[in-house]
Amino acid sequence: MQDGDFIEIDYVGKIKDTDEIFDLTDEKLAKEKGVYNEKIKYKPVKIIIGEKFVVEGLEELLKQMNIGEEKIGTIPPEKGFGSRDAKLVKTVSETELKKQKITPFPGMILDLGGMKARIQSVNSGRVRIDFNNPLAGRDLEYKIKINRKIEDKEEKAKTITDFFGGEELETKTEENKILIEEKKEVPEETKKKVAELLKKYLKVEKVDFVRSF
Repeated sequence: MQDGDFIEIDYVGKIKDTDEIFDLTDEKLAKEKGVYNEKIKYKPVKIIIGEKFVVEGLEELLKQMNIGEEKIGTIPPEKGFGSRDAKLVKTVSETELKKQKITPFPGMILDLGGMKARIQSVNSGRVRIDFNNPLAGRDLEYKIKINRKIEDKEEKAKTITDFFGGEELETKTEENKILIEEKKEVPEETKKKVAELLKKYLKVEKVDFVRSF
């Protein structure tokens, strides 16, 4: 595979030293391994090689593979979710969190200022919060398979809009234009990135976003 290829993949991602599964696309396997989450839609993932739809190490692995091939590879932290940064571990007052109607406990996941964080400890009115990605500093192991290459123009457009907006963006492809209906308001920066990729890969002149009420 090479930069610019649209492909569909299946994978199982594990933390190498614990064998703990943190992500996978197979619903049956998720249930077998006891990691099933009813809020997640388990299905193959569609990506563009070279556009950071997946971590750097996984992209490098995919570039060494062919359609239909299955491979297992190890990804170090610097090519995965980065190294742990001690500066991203903060201590705050428990009172401040309770003002935001948050009752903290160890292991709790928070969304603070658009950043995901995990509470490490609660002690004597002080709360220790870790803003590092939970996978930072970990060696990862991916078992991955490339199912097929995506060639259809409509499916390529949907690959892009699904990645950035999920089911909130509905795409209609015309000859020199793509019309995207926003079912929910999408940030301007996201729309700019979507439009940039659609123009780059689908060679259209214009991308229009519309809201329906």
